[in-house]
Amino acid sequence: MSRRVVGVTLDNLDHLPPRCRRCVYWELAPHIREQAEEFGETGLEKEAWVSSVLLEWGSCGRIVHVDGVPAGYAMYAPPAAVPRAASFPTAPVSADAVLLTALKIVPEFEDAGFGRVLVQNVAKDLTRRGVKAVEAFGDLQGSGEGCVIPAGFLQQVGFKTVRAHPRWPRLRLELRTAITWKEDVEAALERLLGTVSITTAEPAFR
Repeated sequence: MSRRVVGVTLDNLDHLPPRCRRCVYWELAPHIREQAEEFGETGLEKEAWVSSVLLEWGSCGRIVHVDGVPAGYAMYAPPAAVPRAASFPTAPVSADAVLLTALKIVPEFEDAGFGRVLVQNVAKDLTRRGVKAVEAFGDLQGSGEGCVIPAGFLQQVGFKTVRAHPRWPRLRLELRTAITWKEDVEAALERLLGTVSITTAEPAFR
């Protein structure tokens, strides 16, 4: 079983789950999102957002493949590029952090450690780029079916609450800390899945 993590590009954007490929929950302000959904243009809006972030900032997502099949993805960007972020009661995101907006594993690959693999790859990418921390809005009541990452998962992979809320806490992962558990992550995956080979392919452009 081969596993590979690659950067999100316009060429592989369709590897996201269909509902996520069309979702612009994070990418558009709420009122603009409603208009896009009404006119059925969310897929184009998602593509335009990814294109803009890639050109102006750089890599903004990771996709994990298992035997060539997309198994899950993560998306991240500077808070200024994420209009929805301002609407959360625990906003704003810290000035020194990048916002992890979405992380989803497709059902047939759940409970195999791939969510942690994606977080680690996001941490590696951002550390190379000099980013100090990743923050995320968590959902304390979510089952993982919505557009906000369950707070329980974020806590399991090392995020700590920096602003509490009964539903939407904001959590933070210091990237220097994240890198230190790289070997622990890979060892745990090896025990769980057998010998693993995880490689990261960068996008053709940044």
